[in-house]
Amino acid sequence: MFVRLRFSLALAFLALCAAGLGQTKYTEFVSKMADRGMNQLGAYDLLRDVTTNIGARPSGSPEAAKAVAWARSEMTHFGFQNVHLVPCTVHHWVRGKVEKCTAQDSDGTIQLACCALGGSPATPADGVTAPVIEVQSIQECAKLGDQAKGKIIFFNRPFDNAQIDTFAQYGRAVDQRIEGPAVAAKVGAVAALVRSMTSDPDNVPHTGMTSGSTIPCAALSIVAADNLSDAVKAHPELTANLKLDCQTLPDVQSADVVGELTGSQDPSDVIVMGGHLDSWDKGQGAHDDGAGVTQSLEALHLLKELGFRPKRTIRVVLFMDEEMGGRGTEAYAAYAKSSKEKTIAAIESDSGGFAPRAIGCSLKNVDKLKKWESDLSAFEADRIEPNRGGDADIAPLAPLGAVLFALEPESQRYFDYHHSDKDTLDKVNPRELELGSLSMATLAWLLSEEGI
Repeated sequence: MFVRLRFSLALAFLALCAAGLGQTKYTEFVSKMADRGMNQLGAYDLLRDVTTNIGARPSGSPEAAKAVAWARSEMTHFGFQNVHLVPCTVHHWVRGKVEKCTAQDSDGTIQLACCALGGSPATPADGVTAPVIEVQSIQECAKLGDQAKGKIIFFNRPFDNAQIDTFAQYGRAVDQRIEGPAVAAKVGAVAALVRSMTSDPDNVPHTGMTSGSTIPCAALSIVAADNLSDAVKAHPELTANLKLDCQTLPDVQSADVVGELTGSQDPSDVIVMGGHLDSWDKGQGAHDDGAGVTQSLEALHLLKELGFRPKRTIRVVLFMDEEMGGRGTEAYAAYAKSSKEKTIAAIESDSGGFAPRAIGCSLKNVDKLKKWESDLSAFEADRIEPNRGGDADIAPLAPLGAVLFALEPESQRYFDYHHSDKDTLDKVNPRELELGSLSMATLAWLLSEEGI
């Protein structure tokens, strides 16, 4: 019934368009973009290339360097203008081969699936062994005082599943991963374990950066976290052993990659569009952020291929080092500040390659942009949401006067894959990915034509 109704509504819309109703001045643009994009599915071809032939691209790694060369080559091949690099010095943390966590109680040994958090120091070869204290927040950890000395602190606050927005879930839980281990170190703990930032109840741990920790720290899978929590409650004398051989190596020279279509009327007004080239070393970095990288490249490629020349400059920037601290972001922001250009808007895709649902915008009032929703609705990004634009890589452009936008795809599956071995090409649907590219291209074109 629902499928027939939706099909009937689609036919009715096409009939209105054929009669000259329901059209905008950009209807022909949208139609041409949709026809070319959805028939070619070029974003997926790019994503297949970068995930299969390069794979995971952790900051400072040889694979990250290959990704820079790949992106520059693709931009040149597509005929983008002013293709160049913005140099930056980036972090280089290496996971190692040993990641093992076990808990020991009177009933025996419990194997706990784990992975080191980015930036964690290594343990001694025989690991760190200590009693476990479970906490639900960094505030609870800070209040432990002397009780924490010589202990392993286990941060076990789960996602709040009552939250429909999974990014809201993540935002309310992730402080224990980013700040928790450092807080545990301050009260004398010898190691920290953190429940993975996901609600998917499987046995795959999810990594991510931790900040300023001087003690070894690792993420536990949801199954492992639940098992450890049950064991701690049943056996207060329980101890755990954590073994990691990760290490921080000297910083590495890297770069952001930049290419554009120069504006025909106001070339010094710039619309930035991009994602981050680096990924975690788990999986292939397909959704995070291979999707955003390839969507941005495809969006500009389609504009170039179809002969659309923007009034204002549309520039793709592929950032480096987002996952380990954002040094590429800082480098591009400094580059933009020192230029004679004006960055009027920036669009980021860093929420996965799922079907688009909305466009977030940093403006408090988006009434003047609502007229664009009918054009964006062709690709299912049919809402412009206020107070929601700007992910990590483009946020530093706001002080330069840029209005920030973020592609907001369907989010319910994103944290099933995020920062884990499951973030692979097969989890991305080619049509959904392309719809995101077309949404970004359309928004960039509208901004170029009308400004903001």
